[in-house]
Amino acid sequence: MKVVVTGGAGFIGANLCELLAGSADVDEVVALDDLSTGFVENLDGIDAEFVEGTILDTGLLDRVFAGADSIVHLGARGSVPRSVDDPVASHDANTNGTLQVLEAARRAGNVQVIVASSSSVYGANTQLPKVETMATRPVSPYAATKLATESYTLAWQFTYGLPTLAFRFFNVFGPKQSVGHAYAAVMPAFLDAAISGRPLPVHGDGTQSRDFTYVGTVCSVIADAIGRQVTHPDAVNLAFGTRTSLLEVIAVMEELMGRDLPLEFQPTRRGDVKHTQADNGVLMGLFPDVVPTDLRTGLTATIAWYEQYLG
Repeated sequence: MKVVVTGGAGFIGANLCELLAGSADVDEVVALDDLSTGFVENLDGIDAEFVEGTILDTGLLDRVFAGADSIVHLGARGSVPRSVDDPVASHDANTNGTLQVLEAARRAGNVQVIVASSSSVYGANTQLPKVETMATRPVSPYAATKLATESYTLAWQFTYGLPTLAFRFFNVFGPKQSVGHAYAAVMPAFLDAAISGRPLPVHGDGTQSRDFTYVGTVCSVIADAIGRQVTHPDAVNLAFGTRTSLLEVIAVMEELMGRDLPLEFQPTRRGDVKHTQADNGVLMGLFPDVVPTDLRTGLTATIAWYEQYLG
């Protein structure tokens, strides 16, 4: 089996490539990445072919997708704040990029495509937990591009019979998540500051809550979807119904790191939502054997990786 991972040198992509490369059912793993946010070093020691290039290059997609059994489309311009600063670039990478991936998958012989959408599509809809059937109300350009990503993907399933699966990710965290830039996600931003001895940057009052999901669990679900060629006609939440505030996360970090962590409260960022929490009924129906990694266990592994990486 050949699997292509777009965004394969990124955070989730590199973790997925590592898992797939160790699978007896996968013969070939190809990581396609333009390195705009990913790092080739994330693939060190992983038996995967790295191809540098953009998902907007149709000729390259045709060459890379040839002979593939599954395509996992993780390549995207991430971050809500980044999209607020440059919405057109987010649209080009996320919306146009997804369209090119879907068309290339059709040309390659209707190859299974698994795409990454986001909990951000629920946006201004305040109902909890988030159920896939509720109205989507994006409040940022990033969220709009992710809604477009899943919409194109599901439309291509209905229109062309392309076997697809669209996951809505909820605040994935773990090793290899990038740090040291203005658009860093909350977990790496916290850990970078904690390990470097700086106050943790908390946007808002810290009571905002998230359904944090460990990257290892996300990759296990995707690998299972590849192995069983799972498809679904609607978007699927990939999270497990937890709800943890940022202040609660910091308390767990303090316990695991054995010291108090000073905080620096900052203004709430435009486009951020107050709370996210997934209803995981559809997910568990499709993947009944998945066992999620709890926050404490995931944070322990993540802290250990960052201490080595930043040390």
